Amino acid sequence: MLINPFRRALRKSVRAYPKTVNAVKNRTPAGLNHLFKWMLPGLSVKRWLLISAFGVLFTSLGLAIWLDLTPVSRLMMLTRDFLRWITTVIPSHISGPLAIAFGLTLILWGQNRTFGAITDVLNPHGEEELVDMLHTRRRLNKGPKIVAIGGGTGLSTLLRGLKKYSGNITAVVTVADDGGSSGRLRREIGVLPPGDIRNCLAAFADEEKLLTELFQYRFKAGDGLMGHSFGNLFLTAMSEITGDLEQAVVASSKVLAIKGCVLPATLSDVKLWAKMADGRFVEGESRIPQAGGRIVDFGCYPHNPPALPAAVAALEKADFIIMGPGSLYTSVIPNLLVPEIRQAIANSSAPRIYVCNIMTQPGETDGYTVADHVKAIDRVCGEKLFDAVLVHQRSPSETALRRYSLEHSHPVYLDREEVAKLRRRAVLANIMDEDPDTGYVRHNHEKLAGLLIRWFSKAAGIQSKMAQSEIN
Repeated sequence: MLINPFRRALRKSVRAYPKTVNAVKNRTPAGLNHLFKWMLPGLSVKRWLLISAFGVLFTSLGLAIWLDLTPVSRLMMLTRDFLRWITTVIPSHISGPLAIAFGLTLILWGQNRTFGAITDVLNPHGEEELVDMLHTRRRLNKGPKIVAIGGGTGLSTLLRGLKKYSGNITAVVTVADDGGSSGRLRREIGVLPPGDIRNCLAAFADEEKLLTELFQYRFKAGDGLMGHSFGNLFLTAMSEITGDLEQAVVASSKVLAIKGCVLPATLSDVKLWAKMADGRFVEGESRIPQAGGRIVDFGCYPHNPPALPAAVAALEKADFIIMGPGSLYTSVIPNLLVPEIRQAIANSSAPRIYVCNIMTQPGETDGYTVADHVKAIDRVCGEKLFDAVLVHQRSPSETALRRYSLEHSHPVYLDREEVAKLRRRAVLANIMDEDPDTGYVRHNHEKLAGLLIRWFSKAAGIQSKMAQSEIN
């Protein structure tokens, strides 16, 4: 008779647990709040402290047995006489609890000072408590294995938001850039273009703002240095030291304490080409958007470049695969021109989503709808690579629309029926930031990442239920 009420009370307590945690955080003093955090599950600290206590107990017991209890028994008798004397001065019902309280105080004080000393070493500036660092690290380490595919500023924006939800993120980046500083280094030194990789490394860093400013810094003077970014020169030097771009990125990640993993899609010297509707044939990543016109065919030299094995392995192990946002033909699709990359995506059972751009891009996607973006990827890959497409819902302001119209750019129109015919699900959300001064619009990295994680959780839950129903 008592079992059901007990179960109901237990379920009620479990449901109320998060609210209790928040209430304690909001209402308790800082010291008690700090102690309460150590009691929360998931840190894997309390169990080891308990094991240490048992270790002290058994060590003492073993020492007593080894010494045949002779000196130990005398010490126990002395302790017994002392305790009897204490109880004659202070009654046992008072002295007992006092001694227990004093002992617990010493234990907690000692442990607190121990963890404080560790915190001073790991975080000398005192910006974050050790318990908070452990909670964050545990949560990120348990996060889903995410692979984000793309290039340019769109991919780095996505990574900036995703790194708050998981520490198991791999960015697969295009290496087809041939303009600006990257293009110069590619022509003069023969290294693969480091620009997009540089942006992703900066997005992953803890000191993101400072590292981004450092990596984006461009020399304004100097024979041969002018126009080059520091980040490109850094990665180029690392490539020369380590032997190739893959090892350079690994070494740079260690030097900069990068949490995620950045991988080039291929180590081949890839050159993009596009065939226009008017018959023109344009070569070079930087020349394609400048050529104008509608792209009807797209590819690269060498044909079918080999994939980086680590990138394929990351896709095979991925729990969640994201493509975009970014320039359709010069940032997203170049990764899919690598056969092993697109085959790994097609074979994956993980939820897969494409993040569509907010605005059309002159020279690449003039007049493109959402379905046109999907068709372009399907046409190049020859198969369905993703299940859903994420589309920004709200239109930019009139000021932004006028600003973009001067550049012949317009919001990407969602043609729902065409997207449905392509067997894709359209996911609508408001994930845009608008600069009030310039009128430019960008994806908000926090909103974008939060929505993608929620969609993944829902999609993964549905897949799990379907798999369970098939087993049953």
